[in-house]
Amino acid sequence: MFLKNAWYVACTPDEIGEAKPLGRKICGESMVFYRAADGIATALEDFCPHRGAPLSLGFVRDGTLVCGYHGLEMGCTGKTSGMPGQRVSGFPTIRSYPVIEKYGFVWVWPGDHDEADPANLLHLPWADDPAWAHGGGLYHIRCDYRLMIDNLMDLTHETYVHASSIGQKEIDEAAPKTTSSGDEVITSRFMQNIMAPPFWRLALRGNGLDDNVPVDRWQICRFTPPSHVMIEVGVAHAGHGGYEAPAEFKASSLVVDFITPETESSIWYFWGMARNFRPEDKDLTASIREGQGKIFAEDLEMLEQQQRNLDAWPERALLKLNIDAGGVLSRKVIDRLLAEERKSNSQKKVIPIERVSERS
Repeated sequence: MFLKNAWYVACTPDEIGEAKPLGRKICGESMVFYRAADGIATALEDFCPHRGAPLSLGFVRDGTLVCGYHGLEMGCTGKTSGMPGQRVSGFPTIRSYPVIEKYGFVWVWPGDHDEADPANLLHLPWADDPAWAHGGGLYHIRCDYRLMIDNLMDLTHETYVHASSIGQKEIDEAAPKTTSSGDEVITSRFMQNIMAPPFWRLALRGNGLDDNVPVDRWQICRFTPPSHVMIEVGVAHAGHGGYEAPAEFKASSLVVDFITPETESSIWYFWGMARNFRPEDKDLTASIREGQGKIFAEDLEMLEQQQRNLDAWPERALLKLNIDAGGVLSRKVIDRLLAEERKSNSQKKVIPIERVSERS
């Protein structure tokens, strides 16, 4: 189960073409994304009210979504606006979804329109700051979204899954600490006076620092609903304060993880890394993005095989260790919010659907 009254990353702006709509299933809802005449990103149910064809197989003409089967034209609110030679004004309205385009992403609210408050969108101060650079990508992964949250809230697996890039035995030797406050869960791990693994040696060189000296390393994983994980990571030359070291002694970044459920057993995984050193260096951004993409590809294989095992043996309980605390507490937050959402939905009356959209 996943929360529906929440903002999820649906796509990046470049995925919505001028003439070609984008079809994407999010939280079990089949949606079609396109730009209306005013340029605002719009999302409708991916279902033509005429014969049920996916509207995503159509095209956009002058900001109007046209069904590719018989030419039925759809308005932004889900109301049919026309069809060649036919009277269609009485056709039933299909569902529209609230959309916000911000921080370099297109966000969608799969739940009740009445609950879609733009103020509840996750705040990403680095995304609007020229002192930061960001590079990332998208993976489609066949696994329960909570398995990805588990993965990101317990980085012990780096020693084994990512042995050639970011893994090292010192991760096993440094016990993580997990805390929670409200809806946020934080798992942190600090390592002192170690040698940096290959990926972080690359980052040190990219920041003009010696990569062959002992460093202090940190990992601070922050989960926030519905399924976002931001991870502060970095290394600093040992003896200069570790996480608190001055910028001239360290290379640090923010791993950006937006996990958008597609179905109960598949996700859209928007990954990236934001950094505040040498933001103007596009070659460095591309190099980090390439390295990070390879790292996350290793997670993809493991998670999909894990999901297959869990599907094959659904009766087998998963065991919990102290390293699992971040994922366990994150799941408890999700379960609590799901219970609150179900209770709220059971008390609501049916309300008319209106278009809610914002672009900034």
